[in-house]
Amino acid sequence: MACFVPFNNRNLDISFFVFKPTVVLVEELVDALKEFSACTETLGCVNSSIFRSIHGNLIIWYAAWMKRSRENKEMLISSLLQMLKNLSNKGVLVEYRFVDAYAGESKEGSCVAKFYTGDVICLNVGTSTAGDLNDVSYANLAIFKDRFWKMEGAISGVCLKLQDMPAVLCLYVWKSLQHCYSWILNADHRKTMLPYLDRFKLDIKYDIFRVVYVSTEAALSWHSNSTSPALTLATEGESKERRQVMQI
Repeated sequence: MACFVPFNNRNLDISFFVFKPTVVLVEELVDALKEFSACTETLGCVNSSIFRSIHGNLIIWYAAWMKRSRENKEMLISSLLQMLKNLSNKGVLVEYRFVDAYAGESKEGSCVAKFYTGDVICLNVGTSTAGDLNDVSYANLAIFKDRFWKMEGAISGVCLKLQDMPAVLCLYVWKSLQHCYSWILNADHRKTMLPYLDRFKLDIKYDIFRVVYVSTEAALSWHSNSTSPALTLATEGESKERRQVMQI
């Protein structure tokens, strides 16, 4: 099953936790975050995923949560930070944010941006030093609408805005790393972006990530592996009986 980012904020809260590994084997941090993901299900986590930077050393833990009040969200953050102290010997928590999704598109006709383990994701983050968040969000949406259907190899994309500062994000899911590189190298960003964003004095950052973990896939794998031989035989026997009844 896929992990996903919704195209709006009606039903889910979305969070990103950014880490820098402090261990030689980055997989140690990734494995610890996998265990952490499993523990967050009891806190209302619907699905989660881990992104690993292809060119840098950042690890992002993404999670979608059942919608909650501001007070409950603050309690959730406090609980998560307390749990993450157990990972402090493997990585440094650089930043964490809750964001609102406010627009999105999919060339597959989906109402969410779906991705699986192994997929390529590009994140564009723009932080404004001038201008209202609503104005910055509208400009970001205008660029997204103008570019998305021209981006060969892009499967889906989502526009997001931070809840506590004038900053916006775009998350794109790509068919392949080659498609992502091609777009970045060939697109004329000066002509397509600067007319919209110049007045906001945006600090824009890009990074490309590989999805290395999806919680729903891990749960499905665990369920498959935990099925007992006796249960499998019983199920097969029931199926055989059903086929015999249908033949009669």
